[in-house]
Amino acid sequence: MSTIAGTGNRASDRAYAQLKAEILGAELAPGIVLAEIEQAARLGVSRTPLREALSRLAAEGLVGSHAGRGVVVTPIAADDVRGLFELRVALEVAAARLAARRRDRAVFVSLQDEFRDIDLLLADKDRYYDLVARLDAAIDAAVDNPFLVSALDGVRTHVARIRRLSHDDDERLREAAREHRYIVDAIVDGEESLAAHATELHLHRSLTNILSSLERNAE
Repeated sequence: MSTIAGTGNRASDRAYAQLKAEILGAELAPGIVLAEIEQAARLGVSRTPLREALSRLAAEGLVGSHAGRGVVVTPIAADDVRGLFELRVALEVAAARLAARRRDRAVFVSLQDEFRDIDLLLADKDRYYDLVARLDAAIDAAVDNPFLVSALDGVRTHVARIRRLSHDDDERLREAAREHRYIVDAIVDGEESLAAHATELHLHRSLTNILSSLERNAE
């Protein structure tokens, strides 16, 4: 009996991980209906673990029920983005300030070196996104506050999704890379206020760019 339960949990985990990756990667676009029979067959699971996976995604706000349509991938609305960034500013600015205070300087010096040559860095966008993810992880470790880090994890799920809106904007990526470098520089120097300010500026510019992208896509 325990083997069956374990198999079911693994199927649910697998379905959840694949659906989440496809939603965050925009392979499953906002508004797409996730019909149970179709998705279960596509993912190679039964309907019970699929429902468990969809329930977890709903708890994260990535899918929701729509009258007459069933479960759909949630849309990305401008008001939702603004609300997300209000929370993001509160959390990430605090995290940057704490990271500058508590950091292992050598960790951020290493990251600082990777941000120096922006042309080389952006020649491989996947490398850039990987570096940003490692910067986030380093800040989380420096903060040393599991409550703050847990809250940041929830926000980053949605940030990863909407970030794709600016992936093709090369000039914005270049600006963002410079902004990340300023954040790292401030943390290396232990400048709490400067780290907080650089983070807030980066988030403000990111929000402006994403809202502009949403407006263009709606035209």
